[in-house]
Amino acid sequence: MVTLDEIDSLLLQKPSGDAPEEVLERPQSDYKPLDTFKLVKGRSYQQQFADTYFLRLTQIKPAVEAVAEAAWEGTVIGGETAQKVNRVLDVRQGELCWVAGTIYMDMPMKPNILDDVSKDRWISAPTSVTRYFSDDDRDAVMLEDDSGRLRLTGTALKSHICVTGCIAAVMGTENATGDFEVVDIMFPDLPPQPDRWSIARSTAPNDSDKGKSGGGGGGGGTKPKAKGEDVEMADAPSTSSGNKIAIVSGLNFSGEDTSYAMELNLLLEYLLGEALDPSAQAEIAHISRLIIAGNSIAAANATVTDFTADKKGISKKYGYDSSSYNALPSQLLDEFLFELLPTMPVTLLPGQNDPANASYPQQPIHTAMFPKSREFTALPTAESRGWLDTVTNPWEGEVDGWRLLGTGGQNVDDIFKYVEGDQRLDMMEAMCRWRCSAPTAPDTLWSYPFQDDDPFVMKDCPHVYFVGSQPEFGTRVISGPEGQTVRLISVPSFSASKEIVLLDTETLEVSRVKIVTT
Repeated sequence: MVTLDEIDSLLLQKPSGDAPEEVLERPQSDYKPLDTFKLVKGRSYQQQFADTYFLRLTQIKPAVEAVAEAAWEGTVIGGETAQKVNRVLDVRQGELCWVAGTIYMDMPMKPNILDDVSKDRWISAPTSVTRYFSDDDRDAVMLEDDSGRLRLTGTALKSHICVTGCIAAVMGTENATGDFEVVDIMFPDLPPQPDRWSIARSTAPNDSDKGKSGGGGGGGGTKPKAKGEDVEMADAPSTSSGNKIAIVSGLNFSGEDTSYAMELNLLLEYLLGEALDPSAQAEIAHISRLIIAGNSIAAANATVTDFTADKKGISKKYGYDSSSYNALPSQLLDEFLFELLPTMPVTLLPGQNDPANASYPQQPIHTAMFPKSREFTALPTAESRGWLDTVTNPWEGEVDGWRLLGTGGQNVDDIFKYVEGDQRLDMMEAMCRWRCSAPTAPDTLWSYPFQDDDPFVMKDCPHVYFVGSQPEFGTRVISGPEGQTVRLISVPSFSASKEIVLLDTETLEVSRVKIVTT
């Protein structure tokens, strides 16, 4: 990890007087975003949420059954051979068998929508608990399918992370009390992983924007258009060694006096290459794209005016008090992007506190929030993306040939409430091996009620999986049974850590820069 305070002697010094030997230029970023989590316009919320779990079970069950059959075929315990049963209700007491289904966690501290309905509440009550997990053994693990539900017990469950919505296969036997004693448990593991440049190869023959740096055209920005000139791309594109993707999260621009405003300014100067000496600037010039992973705007805090208005019963037109609205946070974010965009393309994911829909998957932040920066976005009719690409959360795409999957952090934060520990990388690895990026949706993570397809199911294994707004930085490389490798990155909130993550586009090695003022 490099910290700016370690090289503060290079920040304040007289100009050398020597003309630079060469003009530094950022490399082009080959960028192919996917609309995996984009919802169609005119969507309806009238359908049942249960269909999402049935879809997930239908899509993942064949994979987990294949893994379980390969692992447990011919298994003999106590002189009895384990047999597969197709449904949960087909389990018979005393018979060694295995069955696949959806995990459901019955937790007394977990919010229950049925309780809200029974109390005639139109919306869910706010959740006051920080963890659903309890230490008094009141939590129960269930396995369910379209036939019924089965309670699971056994020490084998304690060695695995289990949350509502993940698909698993369990082997064991039903005891006298009707519970299923689990001997072993299996998950579907990592899905098939596409080769590098798979999307670029598939779109190369018909793609008129090959080799563009973030799309560029149609945004109205002069400099991005120049950077987005057509460049011929070979069948197997390649970038120069040492190019990097910068990932930051939790900028948390606030309408109040921000204590870390100096660090935000230094971050901007760092990305622009306006700080440090020429050798460091040469390294910074290798950053080809910035990904902002959620929570760019801080959560709004209730003011004294709000409480006074409520107590006095002041009427609000359409439930909205214009006097309490503060446009400064979005303006500061817009100015930050406007300064950065002429030299670097930006992918912007929404987060929990950002002006986007609250339910998963969050849709892109509307470009009307950025009156200055929106000139760098693409026109609605353009085939390519602009240098400012506002995307969904979760988001999936190919950058410099690598398949990336990223979220603003709500999915991991919700799983954290189910488990005893605080190992965020373990939760991220578990999601990859469950083949589901948001297993707790729609139970405790608000989600759209899908009926035709569950986009949270990982059909293709990413090369990089990053999650924003986490308590601390962390990274790990995991592998799958078919040679898959995934780089996991836990991106800390910048407002708390003052850290930015750099991902090498050739080796997928990760480094971080910490900005500290003294």
